[in-house]
Amino acid sequence: MTTTDRPLDADAAPAQRTWRLDTDNGSLVPRSALDVLVDLNDNLASGRFGEYQPVPLGFGLLDKAIGGGLRAGELLLIGGAQGSGKTTMALQMARNVASGGQANVLYVCFEHEEQYLLNRLVALESALAHLPQKTGAIKIQDVRREVMTSAMAEGAGGAGLTANTRLRPSLDRIARYGQNLFLMRGNQTASTIDNLRKLVQQHRVLSGDRRLLVVVDYLQKVPMYPEPSTEAEKVTFVVNGLKDIALTEQVAMISIVAADKEGLKAQRLRNHHLRGSSAINYEADIILIFNEKYHIVAKVNIEFNPYQAQRFRDWVIVSVEKNRGGQDNIDLEFEKHFEYSCFDPDGRTVQEKLIEERLYND
Repeated sequence: MTTTDRPLDADAAPAQRTWRLDTDNGSLVPRSALDVLVDLNDNLASGRFGEYQPVPLGFGLLDKAIGGGLRAGELLLIGGAQGSGKTTMALQMARNVASGGQANVLYVCFEHEEQYLLNRLVALESALAHLPQKTGAIKIQDVRREVMTSAMAEGAGGAGLTANTRLRPSLDRIARYGQNLFLMRGNQTASTIDNLRKLVQQHRVLSGDRRLLVVVDYLQKVPMYPEPSTEAEKVTFVVNGLKDIALTEQVAMISIVAADKEGLKAQRLRNHHLRGSSAINYEADIILIFNEKYHIVAKVNIEFNPYQAQRFRDWVIVSVEKNRGGQDNIDLEFEKHFEYSCFDPDGRTVQEKLIEERLYND
């Protein structure tokens, strides 16, 4: 028999009765609100309140807008067109969380090798140390050149990366938090929802109560077997799976989401332009949409000021389009330094009027 004959113990005292249904697919255990309240009080009394504390993502205005950061059980989605900085910000968030020491981070990337992500971190560290001037910062292509120079020196008996004076400051900063940041190349055979869940469970075994942030770059690349007949079916399964991992394993989750064809042609990309399924909008706790400022600022702001128009090209607008725990429809802007693989974390609220896509669809 796959279910218990007596899911509610009629002979037990009311306070001791257990309502439970065991099945082949798992157990269903309703809990009274009083039981949940008692557990909460016990956790707080014993100092186990990490799951109630948000993990700051390192972008001050954004953290403030979403209630101080991302919490265990929450799923944050980042959407935007190609080249708008989704991976740049996601990797910078991962770095910020790891360097803050409040949680470990697992960054799963389906498009880049771990070494490529490390190169971006080196450039990012060099820029963050010098903003806003960037004097002394190393561009990504220069990082690669310096790595090759060090490799050849090492082959000739040199000391390798540690002796490179241009890379050393960034490497030293990465070394301070590197043990908290895990990079993994996603692949189309093993990086399934079930295996990501097992990785998260292993983290708990290895690290105990250490909190975890998981970043998936990007959602549509997560494999599903057997392959469904439509992308909408696959995306529904994947986003439901990521949200379930966040809830059941009590981890914070960030995933990048690609835009659909209509979104790429739209005057302003919005959350309904995210590719694959309406489930994306239902399952996410927070949705951030990236747009180039130059493309969505009302033209009255640039028609008579060409210099201002050029400056707008240096900024990306991050719109909080969904925020289950607070206010949404917030437009923030961050200056991009993509040659150094980073944003200036000191963003600001958007002052100019932005276009609304519906004005262009009539």
